[in-house]
Amino acid sequence: MIREATTTMAPFIIKDCALIALATGKRVQNLKELRDHLEVVPHSSLYYHFWGGLLHPGFEEREYGNDLGEWAKHGLHDASLAERLAVIDPSSFDDTEDMRQALLDVVEQRLEEASADLWRPADRHFQFIRSQIVVFGTGRSVLQPEQLAEVIPDLSPGSVFYHFIDARQRSPRGEDDFRAWLSPEGERYAGLCQGLASIDPYFASLHELREQLAALFSEFHGRSTHVKPA
Repeated sequence: MIREATTTMAPFIIKDCALIALATGKRVQNLKELRDHLEVVPHSSLYYHFWGGLLHPGFEEREYGNDLGEWAKHGLHDASLAERLAVIDPSSFDDTEDMRQALLDVVEQRLEEASADLWRPADRHFQFIRSQIVVFGTGRSVLQPEQLAEVIPDLSPGSVFYHFIDARQRSPRGEDDFRAWLSPEGERYAGLCQGLASIDPYFASLHELREQLAALFSEFHGRSTHVKPA
């Protein structure tokens, strides 16, 4: 049971979400086509191929972290390209165009190294998918930050994704929803905000992220929490 509290802060409204996969009609069969399509695919496609796997039903940890790296390895059989794509962390870029350029730089470099294989077909094609997020209300909210220590262990994977990952795309400052809510309170929650900023959401499952968030809020507010199983 979430305690009621008197506060001047606006309530933190807890939401859930799902990513809907939509076809772009763009298919890739070789390295040169990958470069050409990367130049023009919509932002929502890059978003899907780097983040969407976290919300796939039955998601298992991928060897190379994103769909492009997986295809480079298992479609093109190019381990060198796969490894270079795997280390691209989307959370480290200010916007999607910066990440697009980083991807293009990696592929261009590989094209220069393997020019004889420009048109070599992959064992399987890669299909660019774009994403659309669908947001659900949960009917839950908290009135003060201390209550999040009680709530976070029970958040669904979709709620973790929406408030900690997708929020960064919605925020002009690239903040998760927790920091956006806490930051106006100034120094009182500065340490907590710094802790949130230090968590890299890309190299962890949503369950692992929930554990990290629960531990951070619990430590800051001096509570013990139990995270429910995934």
